[in-house]
Amino acid sequence: MGNLNWEGAMSYIETYGFPVLKAILIFIIGSWVIKKIVGASRKMMAKSNYDESLQKFLMNLVGWALKIFLVITVIGALGVETTSFAAVIAAAGLAIGLSLQGSLGNFAGGVLIMIFKPYKIGDLIEAQGVLGQVKEIEIFTTKLITPQNKLAIVPNGAMSNGNIINYTAEGKIRVDTTVGIGYGEDLQKAKIVLLEVLTANPKVLQDPVPSVNVSELADSSVNLVVRPFCKPEDYWDVFFATIEGSKIALDKAGIEIPYPHEVQINK
Repeated sequence: MGNLNWEGAMSYIETYGFPVLKAILIFIIGSWVIKKIVGASRKMMAKSNYDESLQKFLMNLVGWALKIFLVITVIGALGVETTSFAAVIAAAGLAIGLSLQGSLGNFAGGVLIMIFKPYKIGDLIEAQGVLGQVKEIEIFTTKLITPQNKLAIVPNGAMSNGNIINYTAEGKIRVDTTVGIGYGEDLQKAKIVLLEVLTANPKVLQDPVPSVNVSELADSSVNLVVRPFCKPEDYWDVFFATIEGSKIALDKAGIEIPYPHEVQINK
């Protein structure tokens, strides 16, 4: 009876144990090989000066393809017929594809972004109602860091089909601010004072030349539009410095910045 049980156990191990052990070894070795392949590919792309956005996208794509191949290999090691399994995968893939049309659209959008490159990692863009710096371009989504340091994840399908404003692409951006002065003030003197504020700021570019122009004759003020150019990464520094510097310089020059007045009439 003991020999029979031992023979049954050995037969069970031979039938099921060895294939399971084989599959586990294939999975462990395969995972290690995939890690090495992805790492070597990443180093090769870095040496070849591939675009960072393209590097991450291709690495994600290669990683997923190799993992799928590994899973099929492991299932084959367990004794499952891979040809019939491939047919099942194809049928399941069709069903999944129909139910995940949005995801496939996002994948196609990611491919289009990689081909046409409307933006890359590090660019400041505005799309789908979100303003932010591109952190990552993945297979299905693009990750943006907003000025409030929030992470915004936008589907690539929407990104590739919608309007995109790239503030970084041209290497410079105009900062628009408006400053009002009183009607009784010297207009030319105010323009000179404001231009001096811009030229004194080292982050303001001198090409294109910054400008100060009258934009509106408002109810109680003459409004001047102050327009310096700067690098995209310096936008907010220049924006705030222009407003603060304009106030200080106009006060120093004795030029009034109008503010609402309340008049009381007594009968």
